[in-house]
Amino acid sequence: GKRILREQDAFEDTAYAWSTRKKWILLTVVALCQTSMNFNAAIYSNAVGQINEEFGITTARMGMVAFLVPYAFGCELWAPWSEEAGRWIIMQLSLLGVNVSILICALSPSFAGIIAGRVIGGLSSAGGSVTLGMVADMFDPDSQQHAVLWASLWSCLGAVIGGICGGPIQQYLTWRWNFYIQLLFSVTTQVIHFLIAKESRATVMLDKEAKRRRKASDDEIYGPNEVKGGFWKRFDRKEVLKTMWRPYQMLIFEPIVLFLSLLSGFADALIFSFFESYGYVFAQWGFSPVQISLALIPLAASYILAYFSFFPVVRRHAQRRANGEDLAPESRLWWLLFQVVLLPLGLLGSAFVASGPPLHWSGVIVFSVFIGVANYSIYYATVDYMVAAYGEYSASATGGNGFARDFLAGMCALYTGKMYHRLGIRNSQLLLFGLATAFCLPVWVFYYFGPQIRERSKFAQELAADKSKRA
Repeated sequence: GKRILREQDAFEDTAYAWSTRKKWILLTVVALCQTSMNFNAAIYSNAVGQINEEFGITTARMGMVAFLVPYAFGCELWAPWSEEAGRWIIMQLSLLGVNVSILICALSPSFAGIIAGRVIGGLSSAGGSVTLGMVADMFDPDSQQHAVLWASLWSCLGAVIGGICGGPIQQYLTWRWNFYIQLLFSVTTQVIHFLIAKESRATVMLDKEAKRRRKASDDEIYGPNEVKGGFWKRFDRKEVLKTMWRPYQMLIFEPIVLFLSLLSGFADALIFSFFESYGYVFAQWGFSPVQISLALIPLAASYILAYFSFFPVVRRHAQRRANGEDLAPESRLWWLLFQVVLLPLGLLGSAFVASGPPLHWSGVIVFSVFIGVANYSIYYATVDYMVAAYGEYSASATGGNGFARDFLAGMCALYTGKMYHRLGIRNSQLLLFGLATAFCLPVWVFYYFGPQIRERSKFAQELAADKSKRA
C-alpha cells in the first residue's frame, strides 16, 4: 500500500539525467578501475622468472592462472550485489579486496602465499560486469556506444600497460617491487574512486531521494528498495542464485553468446600469451626485458587506432536512427566484418616474419598491430551487439563474454610455453592462425542470419513478447 518512487516519477534524480560532463567524469574513473585490475593481471608475468629463482620452482607462471580464472568468476559474483547495494560501495569493497591481496603477495614468504593472494585478487576484481553496469545506469542502448567504446578501450589497454611497465621492473628491480607498484596504482585508484565517483544505480538513488522527500515534508513516498525492507530482508537467495547462473546459462545455451564469447576470449588470450611468447620471439634478436616491453607500445597504439575507427560508424548509426530508421542489432557487427579478418591475417603474417635474423624484428611489430586492432574491435563490437540483441538480459550476455575472456586468458599460461617449445615459433603461430580462422567465421553467420537465430532464442522471445505488450 505504500507509494513507490519510480524512475519515470523522478527521472531527474537518476544518473540518466546527469550532465554529459558528470557522466564522463564517472566513465573515466570507471575506466581507471578497469585499467588497474587488468594491469594487475598482466604485470605479474614479468615477475615469473625471479619468483622461480627465489623459491627454486618452475611453476611461477601458475600465478597468471590463479588470478585470471578466479577473475572470470569474480566478475559474476560481484554484479548482483552491485544491483542491490549500489555500484559505489561494491566497487570500493572490490578495490579493498584487491589491495589486500596484492599486499599478501608482496609480503609472502612462500610461493603458496603468492598463489593465495592471486586467487583472492582475482575473486575480488569486480571487472567489466560492474563497470559496464555503470555505463547502463547512465545511457540507454541507443546512446551508449561512445561510452562502451571508452570503457572497452581502457579494459584492453590495462593489460598492455602492465606489460609495458613490467619490463623495466623485471630488469632493474626485484620481484616484490612488481607487487608494490601494483599496490601503489591500485590504492591510488581506490582513493580517486572514493573521492570522485558517485552512486549511479537507479534504485539506490531513488531510495535516497525518497528519504529526502519524507524528511522535507509529510510526503509518504518510498524508494523501490525501501518497500522491500532492509538489505538482508530484501536479499532473495534464490533470485540472486538465478541471476548469477544466467550468464553461464546464456553462455552455454545461446549460440550468439557462446560463439562470440569464444572469439572474444580467444583474441584476449592471444594478448596475454604475448607476454610470454614475446620473450621467445624477440630473444632471437637479443632483446632485453625493457626492449620487449617497448615492443608492446605499438600494440597499445593499435587499440587507440581501432577506438577511433568506430567513430564514423557510430555517427552513421545515430544519423540513421535520427531519420526514423529502426536498426537491427546485427548492424552493430558491420564494421567488425572487415576488422575481424585482421586477427588470422596478423597471426599468419607473424608466423613468417618471427623466425629471427636475418629478417628484421619490425615485421613482428607490424603484424601485432593487426592483432591488436582485431582484439579491440572484437571486444567492443560483440559487447555492443549483445546489449542491443538481449535488452534487459544484456548484462548476463556480456557477463558470459567477460567470463570467456578472463577464463581463456588464464588458460593460455598453461599451454603457451609448452606449445612454443614443442612446435617452434612458426608452427605455433600457424596453429593459432587456423584456430583464429575458425573462431572468426561466426561473425559473418550472425551478421547475415542473426535475426533468424534470435527468433529461436528463449530470452529474445521473452523480450519480443514484452515489447508487443508495451505496444
